[in-house]
Amino acid sequence: MTNFTPFDVADYLDNEETIAAYLTGALEDPDPDVFLMAVKAVARARGMTQLAKDAGLGRESLYKALSPGSKPRYETVMKVVRALGVDLHAEMRHAL
Repeated sequence: MTNFTPFDVADYLDNEETIAAYLTGALEDPDPDVFLMAVKAVARARGMTQLAKDAGLGRESLYKALSPGSKPRYETVMKVVRALGVDLHAEMRHAL
């Protein structure tokens, strides 16, 4: 019998290009929980304790803010994104 380990996307978020592509894809989903789950995966890949410190948040507050169904404040999300070293930007969609 073959044993498989559970897939964890955080194991593959090991460079800035991959992280940026992953977060960009998550932002394209209309479900805001998808983006929060993506940020949480990046946070786990980088280290939740250090990220909480860099964002000026308590570790438990960070986990709570990134939980599915949570409605974190904009400023909280931006603190986390900035602490991850990520820039978010807008661009015009091309007409179909």
